[in-house]
Amino acid sequence: MDMLLEFPNMVLQNREGTRYDGYITVMNEDFRLCLEYPSDIAKATLSCDWKLKCLLDGCLDVLKQEKKLEVTKSTKSNKEPIKCGQIISEIESLGWDRLVSVDADFTLLQFLHTDHKGREHILGMKLHPQHPVEPPQCITDLPVPFDPHWTNKSTLEDLYNQFTHSVNSYQLFWDCMEDIDKNTWVLEPDNPNFSAVYRRIAISSSASVQITVDPKQPQLLPSCRFMGADHSVSQLRQNMNSNLYHWDPEGNLLENLQSLLDVTFPTPTTSKKEEFSMECGICYSYKLETELPNEVCNDSRCGQAYHHSCLYEWLRSSGCRQSFNTVFGECPYCSKPITVKMPTT
Repeated sequence: MDMLLEFPNMVLQNREGTRYDGYITVMNEDFRLCLEYPSDIAKATLSCDWKLKCLLDGCLDVLKQEKKLEVTKSTKSNKEPIKCGQIISEIESLGWDRLVSVDADFTLLQFLHTDHKGREHILGMKLHPQHPVEPPQCITDLPVPFDPHWTNKSTLEDLYNQFTHSVNSYQLFWDCMEDIDKNTWVLEPDNPNFSAVYRRIAISSSASVQITVDPKQPQLLPSCRFMGADHSVSQLRQNMNSNLYHWDPEGNLLENLQSLLDVTFPTPTTSKKEEFSMECGICYSYKLETELPNEVCNDSRCGQAYHHSCLYEWLRSSGCRQSFNTVFGECPYCSKPITVKMPTT
């Protein structure tokens, strides 16, 4: 008997063809089954769900006698099994070529969608034991939470189609962000994924801007947060306030930003990232866990950068003056006045 033809929901687990794992249907219900079938038939074993063993109680003696099988059962569980036959049917309808992975219990599945720009998106599904009465839990890389419509008549294909529709609706957003990633030095985040809606862009060695973009309207003016020395940041704020009327809500996001701030962003073709990734002047590292050196000496002749936590601890240990939530002291490099806010808990 060809096991895979007779029981298509059983999966071969080794090259020798002696171990099978999967599901069988008994009385219109799916059960997990593991069959060890070595060359020595006397050592064959069959492990099955406790409920299946109860259904087979009257047949176990026959099984043991005819097949010489040692039958074991798994621990009784309150968890209802997924109806894998139905899930397999839904996967076939959706297309096996779109399936990236599935666990042995058919509860965790991943499907791939490639958009028209060649970007690959993964839809993860965690199926509820009461599927399809209860909706699956979805894991996506979309920039906003994925909230699909689901009824007890819905299928995995319905969910996948809603996901692809959402992916298509964010194409302009990803185009804008990719343009920034390719043509500027992005300091944060490292290797941004499709869900990241912000970018911290280097402007000079002493200043950067963090923008947060609306995924649904990516060409509108993003929120801007400036970081760096006061003498650099104040000029950027002034430029922004003066040039707001230049913003074109139908124009290119990157070009709009440069016009708004009256700057030309450094690019990978004209500069090196190290020019804008200054090490902390206290711990001599660029990244401290997730923190970057965002505190900068305001003296234009110095401009040394520090991690907020490093500078705060340095000034505090030096016995510097504190007023409310601000610590006043001297720059560790040039001894010019420098301040830092107390960390928030």
